[in-house]
Amino acid sequence: MMFKNGEAKGDLNGFLDAGSHMNGELSFEDTFRVDGRLTGKVVSSGDLIVGERGEVDGEVEVGRVYVSGTLKGSVKATARIEITSGGRLLGDITAPTLVIEEGGFYEGRCTMERAGAEAAKSAAPVAGVVTPMTAKRDG
Repeated sequence: MMFKNGEAKGDLNGFLDAGSHMNGELSFEDTFRVDGRLTGKVVSSGDLIVGERGEVDGEVEVGRVYVSGTLKGSVKATARIEITSGGRLLGDITAPTLVIEEGGFYEGRCTMERAGAEAAKSAAPVAGVVTPMTAKRDG
């Protein structure tokens, strides 16, 4: 499986198709794709893909997460969080890398941590809307 950044991903372990609903705790090894609705907790060192029609609501702890649909809740990724142009992520996140494509939406608190490093953390609220600053000139 190949993503926009050119990185090859592991085998697809599972798929929750559109029209399917799941409540509970999910764990998997390599890659899992959600195009339906998943409510609960997701734990894996692999990749979670939230497809364009996918909805995830809950606590997510994975290696990487790619959001093209909607993800609501806390997200901790050990490698990367990527929000594509149609994706929406609402919740607090922790990851060493955050990528938001133009048209993607994120609202919540972001903590950036280096992979495998301890502690140089910074937390700041981030929203998908940028307001212009006004400059004042003397003279």
